[in-house]
Amino acid sequence: MNFFLIEDDPATRRMLERILEDGGLGEVIGAAASGLEVAIEDVRPADIVLIDLLMPGKDGIETIRDLRSQGYQGRFVMISQVENKEMVGEAYQAGVDMFIHKPVNRLEVLAVVKRVAEHCKLEQSLTTIRRSLSLLDGHAGGRSPATVTYKTFEDHAHDSLNTLGIAGESGSSDLLQILYYLHRTEGRWRELPMLKDLYQAVLIGDDPSISYEQMVREIKAMEQRLRRTVLQALGHIASIGLTDYANPTFEQYAPRLFDFQDVRTRMKEIQDGEKTTRCRLNIKKFLTALYTEVKARSEES
Repeated sequence: MNFFLIEDDPATRRMLERILEDGGLGEVIGAAASGLEVAIEDVRPADIVLIDLLMPGKDGIETIRDLRSQGYQGRFVMISQVENKEMVGEAYQAGVDMFIHKPVNRLEVLAVVKRVAEHCKLEQSLTTIRRSLSLLDGHAGGRSPATVTYKTFEDHAHDSLNTLGIAGESGSSDLLQILYYLHRTEGRWRELPMLKDLYQAVLIGDDPSISYEQMVREIKAMEQRLRRTVLQALGHIASIGLTDYANPTFEQYAPRLFDFQDVRTRMKEIQDGEKTTRCRLNIKKFLTALYTEVKARSEES
C-alpha cells in the first residue's frame, strides 16, 4: 500500500511514517503540512491518505472534498482529537472511511489502517475478477456452446451495487462483507440478526483480536458509512424514477429495498433541488432485501 500524509504537526507526521513503515503496511510516498500544499498529482498514486482534521488555511474536510472533486479514488483516514458529533458526521459525508484519535497510538493506527487496507485489497480483487469475467464474455461468441461464464454470489453482489450506483461509495466494502457473511452463515439464522450483532460478527470475522473499545468505534464508523451508502442508493433509484417511472431497475428495487414513501419523498426532494433529506432509512429492510435479491440471482445462474 502507498500512503500520503497531510498533517501540520511534524512530530506526528514522523510518528505516523515510522508506524506505517515499521509495521510493514506499506510506503509513505509523500507528506504535506496543510491542505493548501497538496495537489491531486501528489496524492493520486496513494492508496490511502491520512489527513488531519484541523489544519491552518484549509481543513481536512475541505481538502478531501477538493481531492474527490478532482478525481481522487483512494481512501481517507482522518486524524483528529475532535469529538464533536456534527463535525465527525460531516467528515464521514465528505468521504472519510475511519478515524484515528489523537494523541496517536501505535496499536490504533495499525488496526485502523490495516482494516482500510483490507477493504482496498478486496475492491482490487473484485475489480480483477470483473475484468477477467469481461474478457471471458468477450471471447464467448467465438467458443463452443459448452463454454459458459459462471457468476458467483460475490459477482452478483457487486453487480447489484453497480446497479444501485454505490459500487464506489466508502460503505460498499462494508455492504459486501455483510452480504458475504450472511451467505456463509445462512443456516445459523432464521431472520436477519440485530444490526449491531451483525456488524460485530463481521468485524470479529475480520479481526478476532479486536478490543471492545475498538469494536465500539468500528461499529459506529460502519453505521455511518452504511447509512451514507444506503442514502446514496435511495437517491440513485429516486433519480431513475424521476426520469422513467417504468424503468425496470426502478420497478425492481424501489419497493423491495426501501419504504416506498421514502422513495416518493426523495423523488420530490430531488425535483425541488433539496440537498438534505427527511427520509428515515430502514437499514435492516435494505440489507434483508438486498441479500435476498443477490442470493436469488446467484441461484439462477
